[in-house]
Amino acid sequence: MGNTREVNGNAAILARINKGWKPNRYLTNMSMAYFADPKDHVATSIFPICPVDFSTGFYYEFLKGDLARDNVARKPAFGKVAPAKMGHTDNSYKCVVDQVIVGIDQIGAVNYQRAGVPASIDPRRSKVRFVSEQQLLHLDILFAENFFKTGIWANEFTGIASGTPSGSQFLKFNDANFDPVNFFDARKREIKLAGRRMPNKLSLGYDSFIALKNHPDILERVKYTGGTANPAIVNEQVLAQVLGFEEVKVLEATYNAAEEGQPDDMKFVCESDGALLTYTTNAPAIDEPSAGYIFTWDMLGNGNYMATDQFEGEGGTHSEFIEGLMSTDMKKTSDDLACYLSKCV
Repeated sequence: MGNTREVNGNAAILARINKGWKPNRYLTNMSMAYFADPKDHVATSIFPICPVDFSTGFYYEFLKGDLARDNVARKPAFGKVAPAKMGHTDNSYKCVVDQVIVGIDQIGAVNYQRAGVPASIDPRRSKVRFVSEQQLLHLDILFAENFFKTGIWANEFTGIASGTPSGSQFLKFNDANFDPVNFFDARKREIKLAGRRMPNKLSLGYDSFIALKNHPDILERVKYTGGTANPAIVNEQVLAQVLGFEEVKVLEATYNAAEEGQPDDMKFVCESDGALLTYTTNAPAIDEPSAGYIFTWDMLGNGNYMATDQFEGEGGTHSEFIEGLMSTDMKKTSDDLACYLSKCV
């Protein structure tokens, strides 16, 4: 009985093949890949891109005291005022080249082509995306390792679990006695006085964001803004409005900290209990102040700081490779325009 069913089944499949049916070896509308959410990559939104024509160069940092001093004086009769001073220091950048390469098995790719699958799941397309995402992840990791931590910024505060804060301390975000609005107003005032720009961006580690959005004072301020159909919620946009920032960024990017061959060790790229206030310019330029910049050298002269190329492998290997190149220098350009908060929760 079982053999008869098997024969009949095989005959039915053969009949369908003779009518033009092909087994769908690959899903035609979906390819499972754990690519990151594009909005998770934040380095370029905190330290904006500043394109440069040369891989190395200098830029001026004009002295704040000279720029902020009132140098206009009454002109004396038949005379002239003394020239105003506009001093500066010279700073430099040096864009270094980073590279990532991923291979494609041409023989294996033939299966995709013969199966008639859509281009969206072609291995080449996925690996081009892989290269681009790897470059963005690398920038995020550089930002986290060098700028989203203690010991970098001149203006730093540390959270304490209880007691009365003193000096550069504050009660942790998950303490009901922490006063978020007044605390951030004070930090903004300090940055405005020191750097002549009001900080416009608050970047929060994931746990810092969760604690802040659930703080009783924040909830109290928004509880009457909703209704039965649309209850009040606290998201990044609401938090930005309550605290007075143009934007609140939640640093949700993740990465695998394990070496190849070891079990995955998934972590947040940025410290989950940290926070960073910055003035981040919306008009990047060499002479425009900003807490930090990513200087990018356009190697190919085509307007893109990330260059992607494809090349054949050695003869007989039946392989090809996708290559990604970028040349950058990520720099802190103004201590006065940032404040780092550690141990927020």
